[in-house]
Amino acid sequence: MRTSSKSIAVRSDERCCPSILSAPMDGVDAEKLALGFSALADPVRLRILSILADAPEGEVCVCDFVAPLEKSQPTISHHLKILSESGLVRGDRRSKWVWYSLDRERLAQLRTALEE
Repeated sequence: MRTSSKSIAVRSDERCCPSILSAPMDGVDAEKLALGFSALADPVRLRILSILADAPEGEVCVCDFVAPLEKSQPTISHHLKILSESGLVRGDRRSKWVWYSLDRERLAQLRTALEE
């Protein structure tokens, strides 16, 4: 397994999806990967992932995205919903707020799909 600080660990022996560069893929794998990659195709969502990756505790309250992103809470919730539906982040409701964390395994799957 490769890993470094703030990087995503990838086990070369545990690939979920085949590399898109090594062989033709079936429709199910293509749909699953497209959902993840399309979620990454937005600057706000990339910034959200960056903030989550840099979080000392590994998670961030939804309320703490407003100031750094300079977006309204409903806009941030919309982007977090897209990231959640694609499997890139997970939310944990605690009373009034939801705390988000990265799904590093899912990010690793997307990265692995681009490797030869």
